[in-house]
Parts: sequence; C-alpha cells; structure tokens
Amino acid sequence: MSATFVGATREASASLASSESSSTCSSSSSSPTTSSRRSIVASPIFGRREPPAAAAAPPPLERPASTESEASSSKENQQQPAAAAAGSKPASAKSPTHSSSNGGIVRPNQTDVVNHHPIFVKDTSKYWYKPHISREQAISILRDKQPGTFVIRDSNSFPGAFGLALKVATPPPGVAPGDGTELVRHFLIEPSPKGVKLKGCNNEPVFGTLSALVYQHSMTPLALPCKLLLPEFDPATTAESLSATQALLEQGAACNVTYVGSVDCESLTGAECVRRSVQRILEDLQRGEAMPVSAHFKVSSQGVTLTDNTRKSFFRRHYPVNSVIFAGIDPAERRFDNSRVVGYSHGAVENARLFAFVARKFDRAENACHIFAEFESEQPASAVVNFINKVMLAQRRRD
Repeated sequence: MSATFVGATREASASLASSESSSTCSSSSSSPTTSSRRSIVASPIFGRREPPAAAAAPPPLERPASTESEASSSKENQQQPAAAAAGSKPASAKSPTHSSSNGGIVRPNQTDVVNHHPIFVKDTSKYWYKPHISREQAISILRDKQPGTFVIRDSNSFPGAFGLALKVATPPPGVAPGDGTELVRHFLIEPSPKGVKLKGCNNEPVFGTLSALVYQHSMTPLALPCKLLLPEFDPATTAESLSATQALLEQGAACNVTYVGSVDCESLTGAECVRRSVQRILEDLQRGEAMPVSAHFKVSSQGVTLTDNTRKSFFRRHYPVNSVIFAGIDPAERRFDNSRVVGYSHGAVENARLFAFVARKFDRAENACHIFAEFESEQPASAVVNFINKVMLAQRRRD
C-alpha cells in the first residue's frame, strides 16, 4: 500500500539527514601521524603515491673508469644496429613479454607493473576510500556486512601506505569464531616508485594506481581470501537510514490529482518550461481542446505512474525514473477550478495550485510537460513535488 506524500516526504527528509550525518567521518579520529604525513604528489585513487622519505633510493655512486670488458661491450653495441638492419636479431635482445589471459596482467616476475587505468561504469571510490578512519572504525563498518565488502584507509602505522580492511566468510586458520571482528581481515598496501602492491604477496603484481588494484581484485581475488565487492552505496551508512529511503521508494507515495493535460516542449525544461506549458494548457481549456480528469498519481522507485480514475482520457501511463528530469509548481501561482473536472467529488480542492513534471518522450529526443492540479486537500502540490525531487530524483543522482 502506498504512503501519502506528506508523511513520506517528512520521513525521507529525516532519513536523508541521518544518512549524511552518519556517513561523515571526522578527521580527528586519525592518529597524529596522519596530519604530519608528507603531501601526496598525485591522487591516491588515480595516481601513484610517493613513498616515504625513509624509503628514498640512495644517491648513485660515482662511475668507475671504463674497463676493457666495457669497451668490448660498447663495440658489440655498435655492431648491433648493422645486424638489425640486415634483419638479424641482436644476441643481447630480450624476447618480448606476451600478455596473459588473466585479466590482461603479465606476471613473468615480481617487478611487473599493471599500468592500465580502469574505467568504472560508476565511480565508487568515495564509498571504499576513507583515508581518515581508524582500524577500529573500519572493523565497525564491515563486521555486519557481506563477505567481499571492503574499505581502504591511510595507514597510521606505516605513513605513505594504505590499509585494506576486508570482510571474509571464514576466520583465519587457528582463530576461533567470536563477535565477528575476526572476520575482518587487514592487509597492507605499500607504495613504491612504480605504484602500489599488497605487502608480503609474491604472486601479486605492482599496480600503477590504487583503482587498478581494486578493479583487478574485484574480478579475481589473486592473493586475497575473496574477491572485492564494488559497493553500490556507502558501507558506513547505517542500514536503518538507507533502508528507510529505499523502502519509501519501493512502497511509493500516491494520491488523487487532477490531470490537466500534457504539452510538447521540445528541449525546454525547468521552471520556465512549466510556466509556458501551464499557459498553453489553460488556453486549450478555454477553447475546449483539453479535458481534465481525476487521476491516481503514484511515485516509486520505478518512476511516475498515472491511472485515469474515469477511464475517459486514458487508462494508465508510466514514466520511467530515468525519463523524469524536472518537477515543480507553477511559477506564476495560477489556480485551477476543480468543479469542472470529470470525476469531481465533494471535498476536492476547488481553488487548486498547479504543478507539473517534465519527462523525455519515448520515441524521440524531445520533452513533454505534464500538468496537474491539487485534488485532495490533505495532499498539497508542494508535498508531491518535494517527494519527486527529494526522494526519487535524489536517489537517481546518487546512483
């Protein structure tokens, strides 16, 4: 059963405010070493992080005087271009490294670097990269999540490195089941001049970026206990606030409204589109070219569904959530008289406010503005518009 727009909008505002406050991690929880950490040359998500100063390479030694063997080697190098020009292969040339079928990763030795830059359908790094949380906070976030859920944070014990916290299905060998904290495993991601790599894992390549490491381990676990699950939402968000917003959309909100009519508006959208479309439909009403009817108006996670209560104009129309691009009240604050509506009943709002939503048309790249008027006094136009904007369209933007 659908909820009313007034109650649903209040619940949505409260749950969204709770979600935003609970998902924000204060930087004060970080160790003092975090604030004194050296600056990062490139983004830790899409670029390499500079290794700590202690890991810097020593200055090069002075080059010794040329020896007889070096002179001989130099002579051979001068002869190689001539051999290559003749089509022969130099004796010192190495055979090229061939790509493997394992996700494009080449691992002939431990010094290989995966430099590809993955392109995600949706950037989820804001969900799994939480630089300022502590180890205890990471455990608290993951202990009740499904296996494969993970977060990556800045390491407090090893400045310049990252900590990967991963929820697994079974505890490590020799660890007895407990309160769930034993199912959160921790791995150190150490930086190097070539990228990042899981520490202590000989069968792991070096990845050029942190995103490349995450992307590859979401396809195959390699040295990890399980694959990484790319999150669809912030794992730090409380389940209650998240499910409340989703439940509102799944349940939907509905009321009876007056369907006044629809106007083609080409590529126009926004408040100006609503203003012009209302003017056009009111002119059509004066000429007798429009027939307002009582309709059932429902908003859910699937979009907007209209049902003609009188079956005089249409039966049912559905506008998918991806097609709805704007919703608003008539900027000119014009009023509509419901007494001439087909299906009018006593108790309906007589001097009703007008509102509309703009949606893309199915058959071509044009928009249409669908105009309505209040019908039930307990369900004002502002409640309907707020629900569309704060719940349906806001959820789509987050997705």
